[in-house]
Amino acid sequence: MIVIGLTGGIGSGKSTVSDRFVDLGAVLIDADRIVRELQEPGASVHADMVAHFGASILNDDATLNRQAVADRVFSDKEALRELNNIVHPPVNREIRRRIREQAATDNLLVLDIPLLVEGILAGGPPKYIVSGILVVDTSPDVAVQRLVQFRGFSEEDARSRIAAQVPAEKRLELADFVIDNSVTLEELEPQIESAFAWARTLPATEPTPEPDEPS
Repeated sequence: MIVIGLTGGIGSGKSTVSDRFVDLGAVLIDADRIVRELQEPGASVHADMVAHFGASILNDDATLNRQAVADRVFSDKEALRELNNIVHPPVNREIRRRIREQAATDNLLVLDIPLLVEGILAGGPPKYIVSGILVVDTSPDVAVQRLVQFRGFSEEDARSRIAAQVPAEKRLELADFVIDNSVTLEELEPQIESAFAWARTLPATEPTPEPDEPS
């Protein structure tokens, strides 16, 4: 198997790239989707979040009110740290488990982690081993336009979210391959095909340790 890390800032269009990689035969491991699965009512992360932050973060049907969670932690570093301590360990375990399931295959795995670069820059021990890092880059103005048009953000909120992330220059410094997604879909497609061909030439990736082993 070959594992690549896919990352990019909010509004960069990573999902468009990852979906095309799947169309081309890759296996996608999407950290955001795993988070959502583990935050469904009845799942452990959901229960732990409610126990810590209270029922005010829930909708009437017991699903998470994600805007209420964001309002609670976005401007409170301690609350954000507490949320990360609840969410990240089980998500990391599930990601490692899904990677190990593919260890004996020759599949290309796309590991979509929005904060992959932030984790590397933090200097902690790597939780995942990847053979290369693919960065989807876009201009802040294009990202803001997408967030407003397709995700319902206000322009002020969109710019605030972008400003709170690691600078694009830091992501580009760590990139092994960059896709410029400030372009049309027609101009994006050949870049995706080139990135897929590049990924297929990378060396095989060692599977991550079992959760109870040192990582």
